Amino acid sequence: MWPSHGSNPHYLYEAAGLSLPESFLDFSANINPLGPPAVLQERWGDLFYGIGTYPDPHTASLKEKIAKREGIQESQILIGNGGAEIISLIGRLIAGKKVMIIEPAFSEYEKACRINNCDVSYYQLSDGWDIHLDDVIEKLSGKDAVFLCNPNNPTGMYYKTRIMLPLLEACKRENCLLIVDEAFYDFVAEYESLIPYLKEFPQLILMRSMTKIFAIPGLRLGYLIADGGLIEKLTDCQPHWSVNSVAIKAGEWCIEDERHISRTIQFIHSEREALYQFYKENNFEVSNSAINFYLLRDKESHDQYPLFEFLLKQGIVPRHTFNFPGLEGRWLRFAIRTSVENVRLMEVMKAWRKLNP
Repeated sequence: MWPSHGSNPHYLYEAAGLSLPESFLDFSANINPLGPPAVLQERWGDLFYGIGTYPDPHTASLKEKIAKREGIQESQILIGNGGAEIISLIGRLIAGKKVMIIEPAFSEYEKACRINNCDVSYYQLSDGWDIHLDDVIEKLSGKDAVFLCNPNNPTGMYYKTRIMLPLLEACKRENCLLIVDEAFYDFVAEYESLIPYLKEFPQLILMRSMTKIFAIPGLRLGYLIADGGLIEKLTDCQPHWSVNSVAIKAGEWCIEDERHISRTIQFIHSEREALYQFYKENNFEVSNSAINFYLLRDKESHDQYPLFEFLLKQGIVPRHTFNFPGLEGRWLRFAIRTSVENVRLMEVMKAWRKLNP
């Protein structure tokens, strides 16, 4: 009965049997709290003149900018109508195959696999959410594809190349695709790119979202980087004009604004430090997140639902974790929001702790 995603809080309140308050703060959607780059507002009117013609079905102008930034060929890029379309296309690529999902993970991977009649198995990360390479590699035998969310959603954990390279090597030995969802990579202060390894490991697929870091979820925009042969197969499955002209042009402007990304990383780091210090002092446990969201639970209680309900009644909207295998509601996920909103969250958490010492 619980909503499958964050945002749209009225669905969450309805599922919880509560009335939606007149005012609330939504910590359930992991969008950049600084908002979109200023250029979008400054030049928004210019986008009007493009809606009277069909968009470029090849999204060539945006591919060119991404290719230049990443040092790759345009033939290695597919632009999609958000991460949801890209995951759906990958589902069609691996239809009927044996797939392993490293959990907890974004629920859309399994949904896309099930729709396409994949044989799905799981590797469940233990508490702490570290990847134990020997255990994962042992389970790769006979698999055609593996999904890994890195940085991870919902934990915020980031796995560096010392973890990813041995996993890539094992996937190469097993002739197994490694599908890495990097939707939140832009938020990582010390991100280590896997793009230089694409030539050596042609079974590597990188999914990226532009909606999170640039705060444009209403435009639906993401892209995929992979071997040119895989891109051709995925493109054959994609409808013409799936990415509209407004999203394409907005994406071009966003890609050029590197300062927006650096400002965001600095802001998120500062706010996360303040929040984590507060949680430590008030006996809350949090995940070792490297990005703009984190998991939290009250160490004083095994059941997190009373805290969840308390927050909703106070107009604080966390993301439930009932549909994340391995979590099943034992944690709550929070986005890092503006400084004012984060202070309000800490005030409500302090009120909870006074009632539940």
